[in-house]
Order: sequence, then structure tokens, then C-alpha cells
Amino acid sequence: MAEAAITSKGQITIPAEIRKQMNLGPQDKVVFTLLPNGTTVMRAKNRSVSSLAGSVSSRVKRVPLKDMKMS
Repeated sequence: MAEAAITSKGQITIPAEIRKQMNLGPQDKVVFTLLPNGTTVMRAKNRSVSSLAGSVSSRVKRVPLKDMKMS
């Protein structure tokens, strides 16, 4: 388990072993998400939206709006 201390300015240094496992480098960003049970999840935000282009199959059956069941 890796630990980090919070400075008086509210900053932390992500331990080296975590940076390596998450492939984090200088200027990379991380996102913190607080879950309802109190757990905090940290994930790397090192992919741009444009890098996702083409990652979803375009073979989608299109359904006209009039045919959709609205609840």
C-alpha cells in the first residue's frame, strides 16, 4: 500500500510506484471521484477525446424516433 501526505497547501505527491503503474508523467492529469460509500477513486486522465475516434462500432441499427418506446 502506498501512502502520501498532504502539504499545508493541500497538495500531495503521488508515490512513484503508483505513477509507474498508472503510466503517469509530468503534466498528466488525474480525476478524483468520491463514491457514495466514501471511497475515493483516482484515475488517469491522459487520453484526449479525439483519441477515442473510431473506438465505437459504426454498425448500429438506427431506429426512427417515432418507433422508440417512450416511458
